Amino acid sequence: MREPIIRSSAGDTEPFVAEGRSLIIYEWSGSGPEYLHVHYADDEAWHVLEGALRFRFADREVDAPAGTTVFVPAGVAHSYAEAVAPARYLIMLTPRLRDLITMLHAAPLAEHDAVMRRYESAIVEG
Repeated sequence: MREPIIRSSAGDTEPFVAEGRSLIIYEWSGSGPEYLHVHYADDEAWHVLEGALRFRFADREVDAPAGTTVFVPAGVAHSYAEAVAPARYLIMLTPRLRDLITMLHAAPLAEHDAVMRRYESAIVEG
């Protein structure tokens, strides 16, 4: 039987992880890939807990300090990096994007474009 996951930040030292069938939430730190990329079929979101993230889109950059939530719908090119290291945030994504991230971490940069295409995503600038 599947149960709800309820977690208070008070006293927890382990990073938050919740995985369902269509949504995954991870507590994370660090930056995403430096290049602009797009996910054609998957939405993605971040909620900054500590520090700040800087998001880059095709037409602008946006700083997201602690307390900010950023939602990027499928089809919007983006990248993000820690604006003030270290940043701690929740990333909300689909199982397909979790698998994509796992594959990107294992692949050399020269193979990222091919990996992205296998997961209905693409690099839009190098």
